[in-house]
Amino acid sequence: MTRPVFRADAVLVQAVIAGALSFAHLHDLAAAAGQSGWKAWAYPVSVDLLLVAAWHRLRTGGPKAAAWVWFLVALTASLGANVSTAGLLDLDHVPAWLRILVAGWPAVAFLGGTLLAHRGSVTAPEPEPGRESTPARIDEKEPITPAPEPSTAHSPLNAAVPPALVALAHKVADEHRARTGAAIDTSTLRARLGVPLPLAEAIAAQLA
Repeated sequence: MTRPVFRADAVLVQAVIAGALSFAHLHDLAAAAGQSGWKAWAYPVSVDLLLVAAWHRLRTGGPKAAAWVWFLVALTASLGANVSTAGLLDLDHVPAWLRILVAGWPAVAFLGGTLLAHRGSVTAPEPEPGRESTPARIDEKEPITPAPEPSTAHSPLNAAVPPALVALAHKVADEHRARTGAAIDTSTLRARLGVPLPLAEAIAAQLA
């Protein structure tokens, strides 16, 4: 359980050392470019804060393009200061273009930090007039009322049964009762008349 703590501490110490060296290089470059006193110390602070703001935007989500741009800008400023103070640049005779870059850096850092800190909020679209804004219920289902079964006595087939077919059905039913002693059922009536089942049911309703 102690090894992860040791690794975290080692990384933290390494980060502090690297940050301190980069901080000192940026200070030396700003001082050599004519920024004396507290101004020379403010330059490394602005570079590091821009790096932190860009990294925070990359970690928290949202649009990544702007965050990567400002992260690379701050990283270039930090690396440029480290390389320039490593003996490749005469700090006693800083070129004019570098003085211009150092003098213009506060405006660049302010712009980048403002854009990274104040990102636009996404607003929900307003509902169109005439449309209800109540959320749709997905889980709840309206009860389904079963349709009432049509009554055979009031079925439209009753009115469509020809009287001659009803008379024939009466004759068939009387013959069936005389032969068997029982009332004729719908299936037998259907078979004797050769009609569809709904029509046979309508005829049987009239025979009852």
